[in-house]
Amino acid sequence: MAVMIKKTFLGVLIAALLLCGVASGWAEVVQRLRILYLNDFHGFAEPFQPSGSPRVVGGLAHLAGEVERLRAGQPTLLLAAGDMIQGNQWANFFQGESSIRVMNAMGFDALVLGNHEFDFGQEVLKQRLSEAAFPVLGANVEGLSGIRPYIQKEIGDWKVLIVGVVTEDTPLMTHPANVGGLIFLPPEEALQRLAPEIRAWADLVVVLSHLGLPADRRLAQRVPGFHVIVGGHSHTRIEHPLLVNGTWIVQAWEHGKALGCLDLRRVDGKVALAGGRLIDIGPEKIAAPEIAALVETYGRRVQAALDEVIGEALIDLDGRGAREGETNLGNLLTDMLRWETGAETAVLNGGGIRADILQGPVRVRQVLDVLPFNNYPVVLRLTGKEIREFLEYGVSETGGHGGKFLQVSGLTFVYDPSGPSGRRVHEIAIGGRLLELERSYTVATHDFLAAGGDGHAVFRRAFPEQTAHPDWKREDQESRVVLYDRSRTIQEMVIAAIKEKQKVTAVREGRIRVQEGGTNRANMGE
Repeated sequence: MAVMIKKTFLGVLIAALLLCGVASGWAEVVQRLRILYLNDFHGFAEPFQPSGSPRVVGGLAHLAGEVERLRAGQPTLLLAAGDMIQGNQWANFFQGESSIRVMNAMGFDALVLGNHEFDFGQEVLKQRLSEAAFPVLGANVEGLSGIRPYIQKEIGDWKVLIVGVVTEDTPLMTHPANVGGLIFLPPEEALQRLAPEIRAWADLVVVLSHLGLPADRRLAQRVPGFHVIVGGHSHTRIEHPLLVNGTWIVQAWEHGKALGCLDLRRVDGKVALAGGRLIDIGPEKIAAPEIAALVETYGRRVQAALDEVIGEALIDLDGRGAREGETNLGNLLTDMLRWETGAETAVLNGGGIRADILQGPVRVRQVLDVLPFNNYPVVLRLTGKEIREFLEYGVSETGGHGGKFLQVSGLTFVYDPSGPSGRRVHEIAIGGRLLELERSYTVATHDFLAAGGDGHAVFRRAFPEQTAHPDWKREDQESRVVLYDRSRTIQEMVIAAIKEKQKVTAVREGRIRVQEGGTNRANMGE
């Protein structure tokens, strides 16, 4: 009997110890971490209604409210994958100061540089870096003080290392003067070089990337061993995490319309996915009061100037299709540039036309949303051969992915997207007459393209490097720079033209035609 009692007691004791183990030691084996993420915000702090959508979306205060809710009671990181300080006038009016201040208040843990962080120039960027209460990363950027390649962070039971990379094409995507003296290494090269030291310390390695989804996929294939890539740049809505070669890739769309939420767990030292999703943001979400007050404060300061009505659009003017075909807004803007400068033809890069103008009153803010960059008018003297060359380059990457596609005025052409590179463009005409390859023509554009922006080397050859200096003047009568007007921006020129015309309209009229299978058709920007 005594033996039985001892056995029973021993069994109860063992069961109790086992239960204690489950309650303490075993529970600690499973460790959880949440990553909240945002990318390509572009200063869209206030709720807005996208063109063609019946819904009002976004709103940084509502996004911040979701961040507070999802952070509660668990280890959480809040990360930004670039392009946070430039785009919408709520940010542009203050050269990104408003974005940084709100990010500080929200408690971001890290930001990776996006290509548009450079758009206000290096001095402004350095000021924004000094104001940031969080680290700004750029492992593949050399020559810029105030940034770090990576950070180490202990959060809960996790040792997390976050390394940041930005697209090496940044010098093509901002004014070349904004990145003078900087080197942008291939991201893969920078990460391979850092891999041994960063993997040795961390339980979790996160790549904070402003490369775009296709490049993130290549990165995961070629540089394995990272746990997560939090991406940006391509404005991709990734509903659920993508697994590529053992690396989870996430991205949260654009303009604060969604917040990404990635849940991870670690079991016996191995990181696994616990869940991942996007949370749509809109006015129906509870707003964070402190962030709402900041958004409103900055919004009031620009409201009066931006809401001035300067004219009326008689029809919807399409700007978002300007990266892949002729648009009526592209025609209107290039026409205005040609008329104002007196050039024979005018061209603008589709990537610089960022929004639509809907039928109805036209306000200053709409023009600045369409043309968010502070570029100046330029007129260059180029040969017909050079015009053909820049048109060929403009159609070398069709499908809407690059900004190099050109909107044109005073010029028509046909191109075959399936033709061999360098031989896609045909039937070029200026002023209704076929292009003469040896003749010289005046071509109006802006200083971004003139300096070789979006990779347009033809313009760069005609625009001497010294023009970047404020005291530059055209003294050489043989100079190919006919005009460089730094007394007004393209934005100011368009605002003045709309004020003068009052009622504006434009059509797609076959300036750019697509040839497929030997058949020409108007490129409708589809």
